[in-house]
Amino acid sequence: MSKFTIKKLNHFLLFKLPSAYFSGIRVRSITNQEAMATVKHQWINQNPFKSLYWATQGMASELVTGILVMKQIDESGKKISMLVTQQKGTFTKKATGKITFICKDGDKIKAAIDKTIATGEGQTLVMTAEGFNEEYESVSQFEYTWSVKIKS
Repeated sequence: MSKFTIKKLNHFLLFKLPSAYFSGIRVRSITNQEAMATVKHQWINQNPFKSLYWATQGMASELVTGILVMKQIDESGKKISMLVTQQKGTFTKKATGKITFICKDGDKIKAAIDKTIATGEGQTLVMTAEGFNEEYESVSQFEYTWSVKIKS
C-alpha cells in the first residue's frame, strides 16, 4: 500500500507539520507529475488586511513541491536527502476564500533523482507552485530550489 494517499499525507501534516494542519492546509491530490493542496482563508490564517497570510501560502506551496519530491524519492527505492536551498514568492492578488496550490513539476524531480542515483552527485532543481482563488485567478507563485543527493 502506498505511503502517499491523501489520508496518510494529511495525517503526516497533523503530526509532522502541525502549523500547516491547524492553518487549514489539506492535500487534495497527488500523482507522479502533480500535487494539489487547498487552504481556506479564515481567522486563524489571515493577515491584518483580511487575506491569507503569506506564511500560510508559503507552507501550502512548499508542501505541494515537497510531497512530489518525497514521493519520487520513495519510488526510487534509494536513500536520498532533500533540502530547500532557496525560495522566492510573488503575490499578485489578495488571497481570500478557498485557495488551491498546484505544482506540476513531477518530471523535473524524477530527472534530478535519476541523475543523483546515476552520478552520486547532488542535484538542484527549481520547482514552481501557484495558488489560485475560486475563480481560478492566480494569487501567488512560489519557486523552491530543492537539492537532492543520494546518501552514501
